[in-house]
Amino acid sequence: MTLDELCVNTIRLLSVDAVQKANSGHPGMPLGAAPMAYTLWMRRLKHNPSDPQWFDRDRFVLSAGHGSMLLYSLLHLTGYDLSMDELKRFRQWGSRTPGHPERCRTPGVEVTTGPLGQGFGNGVGMAMAEAHLGARYNRPGFAVVDHYTYGIVSDGDLMEGVSSETASLAGHLGLGKLIYLYDDNRISLSAATGLTFTEDRAARFRAYGWHTVVVDDGNDVEAVDAALTEAQGEKDRPSLIAVRTHLGYGSPHKQDTFEAHGSPLGADEVRLTKANLGWPLEPDFLVPPAALAHFRSSQGRGRAAQSAWTANLKAYMETYPGLAAEFKQVIAGQLPADWEAAVPRFPVEGEGMATRMASGRVIGALAAKLTNLVGGSADLDPSTFTGIAGAGDFEDRAGPGADLQGSLGGGWSYAGRNVHFGVREHGMGSILNGMAAHGGLIPFGATFLVFSDYMRPPIRLAALMGLGVIFVFTHDSIALGEDGPTHQAVEQLANLRAIPGLVVVRPCDANEVAVAWKVAVETRDRPVALVLTRQSVPVLERAESATDGLSVAGGLAPAEGLRRGAYVLAGVPSGGPGGSPFSQPDVILVASGSEVQLALEARSCLSDRGVRASVVSMPSWELFDEQPPEYQECVLPSDVLARVVVEAGTAQGWHRYAGPKGEVISVERFGASAPGKVVMREYGFTTEHVVDSALRVIRSCRNELA
Repeated sequence: MTLDELCVNTIRLLSVDAVQKANSGHPGMPLGAAPMAYTLWMRRLKHNPSDPQWFDRDRFVLSAGHGSMLLYSLLHLTGYDLSMDELKRFRQWGSRTPGHPERCRTPGVEVTTGPLGQGFGNGVGMAMAEAHLGARYNRPGFAVVDHYTYGIVSDGDLMEGVSSETASLAGHLGLGKLIYLYDDNRISLSAATGLTFTEDRAARFRAYGWHTVVVDDGNDVEAVDAALTEAQGEKDRPSLIAVRTHLGYGSPHKQDTFEAHGSPLGADEVRLTKANLGWPLEPDFLVPPAALAHFRSSQGRGRAAQSAWTANLKAYMETYPGLAAEFKQVIAGQLPADWEAAVPRFPVEGEGMATRMASGRVIGALAAKLTNLVGGSADLDPSTFTGIAGAGDFEDRAGPGADLQGSLGGGWSYAGRNVHFGVREHGMGSILNGMAAHGGLIPFGATFLVFSDYMRPPIRLAALMGLGVIFVFTHDSIALGEDGPTHQAVEQLANLRAIPGLVVVRPCDANEVAVAWKVAVETRDRPVALVLTRQSVPVLERAESATDGLSVAGGLAPAEGLRRGAYVLAGVPSGGPGGSPFSQPDVILVASGSEVQLALEARSCLSDRGVRASVVSMPSWELFDEQPPEYQECVLPSDVLARVVVEAGTAQGWHRYAGPKGEVISVERFGASAPGKVVMREYGFTTEHVVDSALRVIRSCRNELA
């Protein structure tokens, strides 16, 4: 057995032993894909196991995350901080070796994978981030950003639609430093792929604009290495290397069957597989010393590569001090000291402003200070107002779009900050996650709120990974109008709020939008969704300062209250000297977004009737729920049971804020095609309806007390 064969079988059988011990997992892929993974990791991958976060490392994505033991075996063997004990605790409570790879749980895992196709898209985002940062910061003789993005993708990954979306864009963009090894084992979870997946995959990717190579024997390490050499030589196209492998390789009874995909081989079959591969039957979790020594040589190579980069970075700092200072700041995830000063304040004017338009102005102002703010939309920039004027388009200068003019000024190249995702919402979400996971960028992406359904998987994964992606959703309700129910969001806010770890913010006016963007930029450890109107809403006239961040007697509270998720926008002045400036209201009107203005109008009408109403702007449940109980009690006093919540979406989730006696004015059916104001009126979003609801809950509460 050669050293290469010894190392490959070490990977294979460590993986098999871990799956068998857990009595759970996927042994088939590690058995079949180990040779190509070994070749990539030991001959091509630039990484330093001693410093998994070294910025100029190559990125590796195991898109077929069900084969996680393949990755865990490689991480342990090459010297990452992942002990043998952790391999033996595969899929167990509290281990660093969960069933599918999880970012931030296991050193060396770049992204959380498992939902097929997502890792494929993440890798495209990483390659885009590398291309952009290299174009911005590299200078002759100083390639401070110069690495590849590699991945192992499966039949299932290629079947998922998100891989088609992202592969199409990657080919268009000519991402030459993106290289995927395709584990072409032709077996899926339930059957051979001949039942469902018979297209010519290589031809499909060539049509996308990819370079393709076919390796007929997945056990031929030299052939895989030659294919990687060829792919690295292809500078202007991403590469797909289709490697013909055998699921469950070496298993006498389960090789090339779906039975090897998602279940342990079984004790007897494990012994037969070891014997078939010439491996000792005992002990389990065997790592031959010669194999370990070879794997651990990765540490020395990694340290040397990082040392060379560090020396080059030092010389770069001396030659380009200003650019180098900016580079170090962005890769450290730090913000410029004065960035908030760029955020505009909006005056009260005319008929107001759509919050999507206010967002566009904030983006433009922020982009001047935050040079790593990069993003775009799913072909909707004119509607979402997410284009950055003068920042150029992210395009391949030599590619199909090279004859185009920059749509927003500033030309086109990988240094451009406007990303045109095309009509690919799902792909956009997974690419944004890859950009954020890569580091160095503050990525954002936009579409209409109703189409958040198309990208829910990557939004969920952004939250699971704790990635600082900014999702911008415009056209946020039935007030959209004539486009009708297919485009009018109803249940989407509830869908987004149901995702743990996602901060959803629906600002009520331009100045709340400005604060919402501040929150989004500052929040680097979880995603933020900004939900914005198509229609104009008034810019509220606010006081300059607040009492305890709640409200101001004689004026509306400052928009900074958004930071706390909810705040008393308009209280009930006490009129008395000293003490609290507010009296207890008869009813609390709670609203978000465009419905806040409706609540304010209802408050005025109630006042004319001698009813004291306060208005609470609640743009973010998540931020409010994080506040101390004392603050929450000040905003929503527990002894005020008369409450009315107003939001143009489903009521799901709002009842905990409305309380047991409150009402929710909501939308519990799909929308309709008509002018937006007409739709809102017909669905009960009128001052009169809010007033009637308020009077009704007040009577109900008083009758009960009586």
